[in-house]
Amino acid sequence: MPDLPDDTAALRDYLKQSRAALATVHASLDHPEALLGQYRQLIDAVLKMLWQRSGFAPDTLLMAVGGYGRGQLYPYSDIDLLILTPGLLQDAEQTRIEQFIHLLWDIGLDVGHSVRNLENSVEEAAANITVQTSMSEARLLCGDTALFQRFRTIQNATFDPKAFFEAKTLEQQQRHARYFGVANNLEPNVKESPGGLRDLHVLIWIAHACGLGDNWDDLVRQDLLSALEARQLKRAERVLQAIRIALHLAANRREDRLVFDLQGTLAKRFTLQDHPRRRASEQLMQAYYRAARTVRQINQMVLQNLKSRLDAPMLVESIPLNARFTVSAGQLSLRDPEVMQREPAAILEAFLLLQQHPELQGMSSSLLRALWHARGRINQDYRRDPACRAQFMAILRAPRGQTTVLRQMNQLGILGRYIPAFGRIVGQMQHDLFHVYTVDEHILMVVRNLRRFAIADFNHEYPLCSRLMLDFERPEVLYLAGLFHDIAKGRGGDHSQLGKVDALRFARQHGVSDDDAELVAWLVEHHLTLSQIAQKQDITDPEVVQAFAVLVENERRLVALYLLTVADIRGTSPKVWNGWKAKLLEDLFLSARRRLGQHDDSPDYVAERQDEALALVRLYAIDENRVKQLWQQLDTVYFLRHDAQEIAWHARSLFFRADTQAPVIKARLDNSGEGLQVLVYLPDQPDLFARLCAQFERSRFNIVNAKIFTTRHGYALDTFRVLPPMEASEHYRDLISLLEYDLGKTLQEQTPLRPPAAGRVSRALRHFPIEPQVHIRPDDRGNYHVMTLIAGDRPGLLSRVAALLASYRVSVYGARIATLGERVEDTFLIAGPALSDSKTLLTLEGELLEVLRA
Repeated sequence: MPDLPDDTAALRDYLKQSRAALATVHASLDHPEALLGQYRQLIDAVLKMLWQRSGFAPDTLLMAVGGYGRGQLYPYSDIDLLILTPGLLQDAEQTRIEQFIHLLWDIGLDVGHSVRNLENSVEEAAANITVQTSMSEARLLCGDTALFQRFRTIQNATFDPKAFFEAKTLEQQQRHARYFGVANNLEPNVKESPGGLRDLHVLIWIAHACGLGDNWDDLVRQDLLSALEARQLKRAERVLQAIRIALHLAANRREDRLVFDLQGTLAKRFTLQDHPRRRASEQLMQAYYRAARTVRQINQMVLQNLKSRLDAPMLVESIPLNARFTVSAGQLSLRDPEVMQREPAAILEAFLLLQQHPELQGMSSSLLRALWHARGRINQDYRRDPACRAQFMAILRAPRGQTTVLRQMNQLGILGRYIPAFGRIVGQMQHDLFHVYTVDEHILMVVRNLRRFAIADFNHEYPLCSRLMLDFERPEVLYLAGLFHDIAKGRGGDHSQLGKVDALRFARQHGVSDDDAELVAWLVEHHLTLSQIAQKQDITDPEVVQAFAVLVENERRLVALYLLTVADIRGTSPKVWNGWKAKLLEDLFLSARRRLGQHDDSPDYVAERQDEALALVRLYAIDENRVKQLWQQLDTVYFLRHDAQEIAWHARSLFFRADTQAPVIKARLDNSGEGLQVLVYLPDQPDLFARLCAQFERSRFNIVNAKIFTTRHGYALDTFRVLPPMEASEHYRDLISLLEYDLGKTLQEQTPLRPPAAGRVSRALRHFPIEPQVHIRPDDRGNYHVMTLIAGDRPGLLSRVAALLASYRVSVYGARIATLGERVEDTFLIAGPALSDSKTLLTLEGELLEVLRA
């Protein structure tokens, strides 16, 4: 490199011209890694020259950290620097450093820097995982090499591989959630979105922390990647790198989002051309999506391999499941890694087994790898095999897991191989103002929404849909319609008509009855009709309603179309669905149902439960009007979650004191004859759930189920099912009296929450621990979050969880406590300001994991 000019303006011009020259030389972006390296070399040379001119002593180190330390400097990325001083910073040295940094800013470098000595750099890294990660990529630019090696040795010694693994995987989950949890957002962030470059960085960071390598070839040597997977990963990485470089150059600034405004420009830069059915920008985006899918899949496999390495000290026993599969460390695995190449029928069987065995925690990395490599075995003969067709329908008919399984099948490239029409729309964009997902991801979101209607944990979101789904026979008809409703997009012509043909043929080939096959095809053909009529026509006009009723012909079609329409609109974008659209669709649905002569205006499912409960209440000669006044404070979700006997019991206990200020505590023998049912009713208050859990624990009652509900006028109406201590000798009437007294006293005294006592872990759980899991995600309306906890059961666990939530000022609005032997699977409906802050949410998740392990 020639001597750099002394003048600041001249130096700034030199840098600008050098960058432009590099961009011109590498205009094709065929080798993005070369351009990144040459950018890095240019900046290295400038920094070294300026550092030497500034007169720093050899024991003051200038280091590149972060992405710059990794040697991957994008055209407009920040230049992250760490200046390491030998001791406490003196005034003269402080001034020299400030002048150096100001000079870098003046010549046009976006520098982010920190100044530390060796001691406080170690302390900072130990306290902050982000700093520790950045320092792990440190690269010496100027200064004493021996001192730098000492710095690296000390930094590496601070790594706790297990803690680092957990922190980085939690960070990745949180980051994925911020970008809608899918790789196929139509304006993805090439760096941060799922399947982006950051997912690659995570693998290298963790591998480095574990001492397993710093590049893909190292991971191959450690048998964490196969040679083929490393080649696939390198190709995907080059695609993402080239796109990110092109984004920076096209925007003339740091821009990592593939926004619509730049997609066309980038497509031209990559010499892509428009075709009659696919724009150049669509071709570019499909290349991105395929690369991102490869990264996500291999990221998942490598993380599982890394976790296995970290957990490797003990030999994990494999339990045979059938002739092909075993269970190892709670995960589905293969007896023989080559079985899928010999017997490709095992491909769909793997997903079906995952649904049939809810105790499984997923698929092992070896099984994922086998599925990834066996997808090519799905051909025409495979698709015609009656056994394979039966397996696919069994997946749709299973009582659980359709969303997870279908998404994983798509991620592995299996769904698109089994349904070739689906394979053609993988990664395909939708050029409109409301779809934020590609066609394949939108379809899977619709199926997910349909499944959500059938799951009790989510019936607070759309009670009418949940009620209708509860009574809908053979819901696999709806899932098939969801899979095919947009499958013909991008072919030219009316996608509803083209998709109808595909759907009818597929349904008949898979043994669906003629009536249901016709219904699937009709739903695909008319999946836009309800929405269009509701939003574009006067639905108060009897003729409009009559014409719609004539079109649907019967109630089963009407219900199916309504459910598919709601799921479809909700699957376009988190921002598209609103109360106005919901009201229009519901009004048209109810009007058409009346016109068909089947129902009146009343929500019949709720009415049936109310009528049954009233029949029970009348046995006690209670004023029905006062009961109905109480029910006016209870919404549909309450009647969905409680059976008629519970509703009648609540009515008898509360009809004459619906507005009482004193706590109402009632307990009775559970209908099963085992344990007690406890009713708690009082004006809602902060920390109520935590207080109740703590009191049950102090009384040594074990909560096995809880239904948390808040009335329209702000009262908590909570129902618990509890089991008394095994050694309890009191008659149940004495237990009831004691429990009612203790709970009432606790709620009236309002004493500060006491720390929950530690519980003793059972012998079974000590020898066969269950890996805890925490999942917190917003519900579809954005008003609440759904928190799912999976862990080994132990005394006081729920109390500790409730206390932790209370400490974060997170309120519990609903809870479903499920205890399966030594395993608990609890779902909570929660809300609170802490949940909207990603850093706080990440901290909460980490502390919940610690509670579940304690």
